[in-house]
Amino acid sequence: MSKKIESVNYGLEKIFEGAQDFLPLLGTDYVEFYVGNAKQSAHFYKTAFGFQSYAYRGLETGAKDSVSYVLTQDKIKIILTTPLNSKSPINDHIVKHGDGVKIVALWVEDARKSYEETTKRGAKSYMEPTVEKDEFGEVVRAGIYTYGETVHMFVERKNYKGAFLPGFQKWESNYNPPTSGLKYIDHMVGNVGWNQMNKWVKFYEDVMGFVNFLSFDDKQIHTEYSALMSKVMSNGNGRIKFPINEPAEGKKRSQIEEYLDFYEGAGVQHIAMATDDIIKTVSQLKANGIEFLSTPPEEYYRAVPGRLEEHSHELREDIEKLKGLGIMIDADEEGYLLQIFTKPVEDRPTLFFEIIQRMGARGFGAGNFKALFESIEREQAKRGTL
Repeated sequence: MSKKIESVNYGLEKIFEGAQDFLPLLGTDYVEFYVGNAKQSAHFYKTAFGFQSYAYRGLETGAKDSVSYVLTQDKIKIILTTPLNSKSPINDHIVKHGDGVKIVALWVEDARKSYEETTKRGAKSYMEPTVEKDEFGEVVRAGIYTYGETVHMFVERKNYKGAFLPGFQKWESNYNPPTSGLKYIDHMVGNVGWNQMNKWVKFYEDVMGFVNFLSFDDKQIHTEYSALMSKVMSNGNGRIKFPINEPAEGKKRSQIEEYLDFYEGAGVQHIAMATDDIIKTVSQLKANGIEFLSTPPEEYYRAVPGRLEEHSHELREDIEKLKGLGIMIDADEEGYLLQIFTKPVEDRPTLFFEIIQRMGARGFGAGNFKALFESIEREQAKRGTL
């Protein structure tokens, strides 16, 4: 069980006492993807994941160089953006990385102060504080770079009453399939290159005021063939969690190396979205055509009661139903969690999604790492990239 990993400490007071919450961050505002065809991508995320039409910016709203569709599901907002001509710098990102996450936007009370606090601590500027206005008020945004070409955008919207951002209009659509029960973004994982993890851990500590509250090394995260290292960074109030992965030496090529090769650099590896009913959510996602990693072997599920230890009597879900869907189970001192991972959602084996339900646990499924990575390796073997 994951609580036996010595580097894990779940005492919240101790976890966050070292955080300098000088921004502070109120939550995730939106995640923006640069994609090759936003219209078709929007249809995919609506049909497959149950997102809803929310806002739009394009030629019809006066935008000349790009088009953006905003989708929502409960507290989750994603933007899908595509360039409208060959001169747009967005093309460079898509050509190099394929469809991927460009902006992780963070909701703040004061975007100017957030920008000032982070840039004076060494952050590289992406966008100086900019006031955007329309008849519904104003939004202040400012951005800094993090790993690779990924950006953190600070969004201050306390003086805005519009649908999303100035320049967007409400997106009305006759096609809004049922939601799948996704509630909010639990965490987002970044993959960085060899020997780069500690550099970015220090960035989040020094520049963003985050604290490293979970660490896993290659002795804890490995299979027969590959290994990786990971550290989880969290802001002061615990609302924003960014695990950071780097490759480690192994007999064959790890999933992190595969990602870095095909994404051609560091970037967001996966987005974990929370649900209150993972059995219902995953059942619907599968019916919608979402492909998940292969189910762990029978012995994995036979061992579940022993791995849950004192939490085994708390398990509300039927193990046979979990097994039938391939959902994994883990626990720590504070409860248990249920999780499952999609296959990459595009042709490059890069970005994928995690569906997670927390029943008290604050960890990240350390007890599932071996089964998860073996499943990923089976997919790598099919692709010839292991």
